[in-house]
Amino acid sequence: MTVRGNIDLHHSRSTAEADRRGNLREIKSLLLSELQEKLREFAEPSYRAGQIMNWLYEKRASGFEEMSDLPQALRARLAEHFSVSKLHVVRVLGSHDTTLKFLFRLSDGNLIESVLIPASPALYGQKSDRRTACVSTQVGCAYGCKFCASGLDGFSSNLSANEIVDQIITIESASGQKIDNIVFMGMGEPLANFDNVMRAIRILNAPWGLGIGARHITVSTSGLAPQIRKLADEPLQIRLAISLHGATDEVRNQIMPINRRYNLEALLSACDYFVERKKQRLTFEYILIARVNDTGEQAHLLVRHAHRLSAKVNLIPYNTVQGLPWSRPSLNRQEKFLSTLRRHGISATLRREKGGDIDAACGQLRLQTKREELASA
Repeated sequence: MTVRGNIDLHHSRSTAEADRRGNLREIKSLLLSELQEKLREFAEPSYRAGQIMNWLYEKRASGFEEMSDLPQALRARLAEHFSVSKLHVVRVLGSHDTTLKFLFRLSDGNLIESVLIPASPALYGQKSDRRTACVSTQVGCAYGCKFCASGLDGFSSNLSANEIVDQIITIESASGQKIDNIVFMGMGEPLANFDNVMRAIRILNAPWGLGIGARHITVSTSGLAPQIRKLADEPLQIRLAISLHGATDEVRNQIMPINRRYNLEALLSACDYFVERKKQRLTFEYILIARVNDTGEQAHLLVRHAHRLSAKVNLIPYNTVQGLPWSRPSLNRQEKFLSTLRRHGISATLRREKGGDIDAACGQLRLQTKREELASA
């Protein structure tokens, strides 16, 4: 599906239905083994769990009544104990480059964003024909990176595992495209919601879930060093991207408050541990901001950090956010920064703008919509 412009797709849910669902456990937050255990409590055979998962993730059933190969009594009992979640599409923005940005409303009324990114050369180390979904893990963000719209209204809540998984399901349904690459780089700090993110990844990766390979799943962090070490000890071969955005403590302190808790050396040490445990290359994400982190000195120091970890570097020209003072460097300055990295043997890419005409940077659409709704209230 190709979308152009701004489509409003508001959905409503009755208060009675929301209250009823609020007392039920969300079935798409369960792992197969957990559902099997619950069915044993119901005195049902464990193979029924596989049937239910097939209905949820292959056939995309929206309710238990659709699960026609289950006994009616079991369907009724499931409905007494579980709900089947669904994200409500509020708005879809279509870019000239075929990037799609989705604004979703959760059952509690909060708004989150996801982005469907079209095929892009070497995006986070993946093949160029990948269809990538950039998903959110929190409502808002508590970490306050100075250049990002996600945290402008502060932090509200962590997303549950099913709310994370439902972003992929809903994007596929709305776009008609199969997602085969996922980046946890939307709203929020993924490693601050570690347990729910890992549960969602297990569901996304499992053959009974969405079957997306672990090496096609990338988790990004602004620098939570202890959680990077924790992620390194996870068995799945998940990729890691570091939102570096500065090659010195001075620059990172200016734009990333997290650096005051875990400074650059603490972050790089945790990355050393990750690389040693996983035996894989990580990626440094580096948003180029004019007169902040785009100097020759920063480029040469970034070379040093990348060599230390054999890391790839993904340069991202800053996407302007209304109300923030930052701007992107000139094209010439972007290319000069890139040239410095490559000249010193660093595998580096300069991301050509994706979705700039639809405010695709994290949190922009949510913030704009919230302000519109408050203005009209």
